[in-house]
Amino acid sequence: VQLVESGGGLVQAGGSLRLSCVASGFTLNGYAIGWFRQAPGKEREGVSSITSDTSTYYDDSVRGRFTISRDSAQNTVYLQMNNLKPEDTAVYYCAAAPLETLVSGYLSDDYRYWGQGTQVTVSS
Repeated sequence: VQLVESGGGLVQAGGSLRLSCVASGFTLNGYAIGWFRQAPGKEREGVSSITSDTSTYYDDSVRGRFTISRDSAQNTVYLQMNNLKPEDTAVYYCAAAPLETLVSGYLSDDYRYWGQGTQVTVSS
């Protein structure tokens, strides 16, 4: 099982980025895919997640600005991030878990598999 994130970078406040998470070694069916972020000196937090029936979940801090989606044919999950703010600066990770293992919710960090992360920096 492998998750590879891409799409991070440096953007000005108000700008947009689209992160990609390509999964290999398993299919998205029966899995939730989550996006998490960790800023320097802060704990990792759940940003958004999508389940195999395409139900979506968002943290309040990003709702209305970020959109999660999936392409099952490409085994890829995307995170479209619009109207970025400096406080969105963090390393963003995607994670995967079988749906039945996420007993604490889809934005908890009980995920089984994790990518290596991609840096997102938003300048003011």
